[in-house]
Order: sequence, then structure tokens, then C-alpha cells
Amino acid sequence: MKKIGKIRPGGAWRFRGRGYKTRGGRSLGPIGYDYLHAAIADHSRYAFVEIHADERGPTCAGFLERAAGHFAERGIKIERVMTDQAPSYVRSRDFQAVLGAIGARHILTRPYRPQTNGKVERFNRTLLDEWAYARFYRSNGASLATLPRWVKTYNRRRPHTALGLLGHL
Repeated sequence: MKKIGKIRPGGAWRFRGRGYKTRGGRSLGPIGYDYLHAAIADHSRYAFVEIHADERGPTCAGFLERAAGHFAERGIKIERVMTDQAPSYVRSRDFQAVLGAIGARHILTRPYRPQTNGKVERFNRTLLDEWAYARFYRSNGASLATLPRWVKTYNRRRPHTALGLLGHL
């Protein structure tokens, strides 16, 4: 899951600069957050991404259930799910129930070691560089509207050095 600041109408500070202020002199920070939930297939690097308003257990459980269905349609069976130790994964009965329903084992990363989940961390970095901060968006809706096309490009056309510069599914 990646938490990113929502874009104010008129554009984001990354393009206007940190010092961009209102006429009243107030700094313009984010107006809230979007939570990008991502699942990456270990072997192929195929990604499934959804945007949600929160990171609570039921939301994470619903995402995992839809991700499992999406991957199953493509012939990918989920055997293990690796997450950090956030309460929305570890303490959520809903999330644990979905893990049981899809027959997957839950693997936890070591605390304060994001390298353990390197494929998702690399995906998040690529997502920020090539989608979220790659161009000027005039609104949060304009930004979010381009995400499905970016994910499709990532999954089908973008070469991956870890896979010998080959696309996948």
C-alpha cells in the first residue's frame, strides 16, 4: 500500500514549488490522501492496483479478494502474501479470513526492513516516478484517471530489467 497526497485543484506543489502559497500566505499542502493498494506477482512482476480512501482491515481484505480473482483470471494462483506488520494486515480478522479463503500463507516482513518486500517497494518507486510525479495534473481526479492506463502499460509493454527486458502477461 502506498499513501500519496491528493492534488489540489490547479495543480500540485511538485510542479509549482514548495513555496507556492495562497494569496493569504498559507502554504498549500495536501488536501488528504489516497491509498494505492498494490499486489505484485513474484515471478512475472504483473501488478494489480486499486485506489482506496483508507487502509483499514476490511478495505485491505476486499482488495486481496479482488486481487486473487484478478490473478486467477490470468492463471496466477496466490500461494503466499507478503505484507508489512501493519495492523490492517496482522490484526484484521477480515484480512485473515480472505487469506484462508484463497488458501494463501501470510508472510510478514521484518520490522523496519522494507528491503524484505523489495519487489513492491520497487514497484511503488516506479509508480511514483512514471505516473504520480511524471507530469503536471490539474486535479486529483485527472491524476487518478490516468492510473489504469499506466498499470496496463506497466503490465504489458514496459520492459523490466529483472526479467531480461521482457514484457509479460
